[in-house]
Amino acid sequence: MTRLTPGFADPVLDAQASFRAILEAISRPGRIRTIDARITPPAPLCSAAGAALLSLADGDTPLWLDAGDRVGEWLRFHCGAPITPDIGRARFVVACGAAPSLDALDIGTDEDPQLGTTLILQVAALVSGDGWRLMGPGIQLENRLRVVGAPTDFVAAWVRNQALFPRGIDVLLCAGDSIAALPRSVMIAEG
Repeated sequence: MTRLTPGFADPVLDAQASFRAILEAISRPGRIRTIDARITPPAPLCSAAGAALLSLADGDTPLWLDAGDRVGEWLRFHCGAPITPDIGRARFVVACGAAPSLDALDIGTDEDPQLGTTLILQVAALVSGDGWRLMGPGIQLENRLRVVGAPTDFVAAWVRNQALFPRGIDVLLCAGDSIAALPRSVMIAEG
């Protein structure tokens, strides 16, 4: 039997605080926020990704993940989310290793764009002030975000994703206890 690590110490207050940090990140794309969740999910899941999943996922949100059985057991126990082997059916895709192709993910429909997948992509580091130039809703002129460990073809894939708006993929970038969001409405250009 696998011993599970704890989830949120105070499930209600910690989930609310994490949810607020996620909302702030989404409303200000490219701005780095800290999720002070005080959780230690099983490796290789970082604390920001674990807190995001505990705050957002539930029994009605199928997950696809590349993080292994221990992470899957932890998520099933703490949030009840079903794990699916079909990446195209997942509401949340968790990538701790190589990022999947955005083309493989559900983009929703014109009638239901909110059904597009949210990709939770773990990266090595998030650094504000240089790197990608982000423009669009929630950004006054532009935000700069360097994403250490992002796939080399991410910006080109994002341009294709952003052109599908209002359909498309939303991305939560996680590194340690830090999170930044890339809603599908945001344009990204190389630095």
